[in-house]
Amino acid sequence: MKWIHNNQSLRDRRKELRKNSTRSEQDLWFELRNSKSGVKFKRQHSVGGYIADFYCQKHNLIIEVDGEIHNSKEAQEYDMVRDKYFTELGYRVLRIHNNEVDKDIEKVLDKIKSYFVN
Repeated sequence: MKWIHNNQSLRDRRKELRKNSTRSEQDLWFELRNSKSGVKFKRQHSVGGYIADFYCQKHNLIIEVDGEIHNSKEAQEYDMVRDKYFTELGYRVLRIHNNEVDKDIEKVLDKIKSYFVN
């Protein structure tokens, strides 16, 4: 499945997303980078034609940090299609709202680590 990862046509978009990440994404990345959680995560990693906020190969885990824009009907439908694509490839998708990261990042980290057990 390696061929679907980090599509070169999305390289510039991945760089742009890393440069312009939300505050919540920055805060979570600070906690996940350099294997602080015990496993390696990649940021703005593409799988197929989609770019995941965070990706952990070891646990087939994709983490999406969602802001208010994800509350619209159109965005929710898009997210469902996207999540279905990821799950059909064998990935688990964890969606975390910006508010969760802002309010209690330790709780978010515990939620993420619970995916390492299974």
